[in-house]
Amino acid sequence: MERRHIREMLALSRRVRAGLRLFSGPIDETERSFLAPDVLFEQLKSRGFDFYTGVPDSLLKDFNSYVTEHTPESRHIIAVNEGAAMAVAAGYHLATRKFPVVYLQNSGLGNIINPLLSLVDPRVYKIPVLLLIGWRGEPGTKDEPQHMVQGKAMNSLLTDLGVTYEVLPDFEEGSAAALDLAAYHLRSRGSPYAFLVRRQTFLKYKGKSLRVDYPLCREDAIRIVLSKTGKFDTFVATTGFAARELYELREQAGQGHEQDFYVVGSMGHASSLALGIAIAKPSKNVYCLDGDGAFLMHMGAAAQIGTRPISNIKHILINNECHDSVGGQPTVAAKVDFPMVARACGYRYVATASTEADMQVKLEELVKAEGPAFIELKVGRKTRDNLGRPKTSPRDNKEAFMDFLNA
Repeated sequence: MERRHIREMLALSRRVRAGLRLFSGPIDETERSFLAPDVLFEQLKSRGFDFYTGVPDSLLKDFNSYVTEHTPESRHIIAVNEGAAMAVAAGYHLATRKFPVVYLQNSGLGNIINPLLSLVDPRVYKIPVLLLIGWRGEPGTKDEPQHMVQGKAMNSLLTDLGVTYEVLPDFEEGSAAALDLAAYHLRSRGSPYAFLVRRQTFLKYKGKSLRVDYPLCREDAIRIVLSKTGKFDTFVATTGFAARELYELREQAGQGHEQDFYVVGSMGHASSLALGIAIAKPSKNVYCLDGDGAFLMHMGAAAQIGTRPISNIKHILINNECHDSVGGQPTVAAKVDFPMVARACGYRYVATASTEADMQVKLEELVKAEGPAFIELKVGRKTRDNLGRPKTSPRDNKEAFMDFLNA
């Protein structure tokens, strides 16, 4: 039986390689090919894949948007983190015997490794799952430092995890042949199979824009926060647009960046990082600029903050109800009462605000309040097209920040 499976796998592998040559007419190799999101979606559907879950990624945003608009909510769960997505997918398989699709950015592998090596591993429960992994930091491409580290390790990491993988072809015939191989692997091996998705694999898909109707944008809210705080206060800004906007607001004001720590990667961990600083430096007010997607990813951090008598930590959740920096996919934040969560976790001061006037008042209260303190700032989805990135390296940011803390 094992030899027969090997022969069939080899035959399918030859089909995938042959799929790279399945074109009608001459080929101009200088032309860039792209895979249409609707084509991949229909190819998956025709092979029985009808359930999606995961955490959105910028390299997958066109496909993610298509899935969101063409899949009922009961068959598409935008998960709070990648490990949770894997568990949801495993539950769907147990109930249906079907093969679910889990999508993620490669930076999310850290969250998914535990259920990958226990819940779905063929030596444990043997649950087949198809993974679509955005390959940020692929060798030979230019990317942010944390993505370059992750991208370089991708192939060896998946190999060490025992996950069979291929690069997703960026044209219809190739993806069809590759999906046949993946489906056969899932049926015969009962173990996960992954596709690495390179940058610009998909054709652009302009989906419906998510409307979040609050008068201020995230940058406006951060500007008000800065107007209420001082030059001796410390800031920890979550990964994504919040950190980039904080950096640019400092630049516009002619200020330095030494009092700010710009978190790159480590999504969902900014508040815990702020907690560690606040414990060690009780004389400094420590403000965490968090996002709704990041807060949801590791919401348990709120319990470890709120249950401790730490008066100098101020947790600011900027909620625009979406994963803004990776394509604007919705989070569940519109349906979550974050102030109630904060109260339940023990924060001493809790507030919410959605207008400029309200933010002005509530942020003044937050600054004066005994921590742990929490405020939710509800904002619309709007980001400047010309928003830049920090010009200092993460290491330089760290050294300047440490000098500031210990001055």
